[in-house]
Amino acid sequence: MPKSCSTAEAKSVTGPPPQNPAKQKEDLILKYAPLIKYIANRIAARLPVHIDIQDMINSGVLGLMDAIEKFDPDKGVKFETYAEYRVKGSILDSLRAMDWVPRSVRKVATILENTYVDLEKRHGRPATDEEVAAAMDVGVERLHKIVNRVSSVSMVSLERDPKSSGSKHSLLDKLMDEDTTTAFDKIDSEELRDLLANHIERMPGKEKQVISLYYYNELTMKEIGKILKLTESRVSQIHTKAVIRLRGKLRKSYVC
Repeated sequence: MPKSCSTAEAKSVTGPPPQNPAKQKEDLILKYAPLIKYIANRIAARLPVHIDIQDMINSGVLGLMDAIEKFDPDKGVKFETYAEYRVKGSILDSLRAMDWVPRSVRKVATILENTYVDLEKRHGRPATDEEVAAAMDVGVERLHKIVNRVSSVSMVSLERDPKSSGSKHSLLDKLMDEDTTTAFDKIDSEELRDLLANHIERMPGKEKQVISLYYYNELTMKEIGKILKLTESRVSQIHTKAVIRLRGKLRKSYVC
């Protein structure tokens, strides 16, 4: 009979012992720490200065830990993609819980949304700044100041599904996200993706460019400004108007 394997030989046959789950989680957190900081800084770029970015990063870490616990490789989604959604969702949830946007600013944002939508419906095309200003009985310069004032609202407005305020994914994420759980969810997601794509396609040129470069190419406002030869503040203003248009049309689509 052959001699029995020694302990060392047995280990070489069976392979190394499984890594400690706690150590695996720690390694993943360290590996994806730059992703958390990137997402937090990207969101913070359009927030008031008093918002503590470290608090956002801490929330992002919690989101990553949640992703590690709940990730299911059988769904065919890359962990990096799933983790990004969870990190972003956790940061945005923490911001909503703070309720840092004054009610008066939210009200103005809603008025802007309705104005853009009503004018587009009336004219059959996207409304110009001059038309929106006239409808609100203000000058164009004053309109631009109003748009700048509500820019903080636009930061989270495309992160909230009009049919589900608790959604972890942004509306624009849904254009690329195939991680649906049921047939009904898939139909609903496809409907929303088609609606979003149609609305974006109908946007004025500069707004469509900014949305594409910011959400798809993941460029910063400053980088977009260099490409379009515009100031960073002007790019931010264009982004805010684009978000207001989209949010207003989507809200009307689901309310009506």
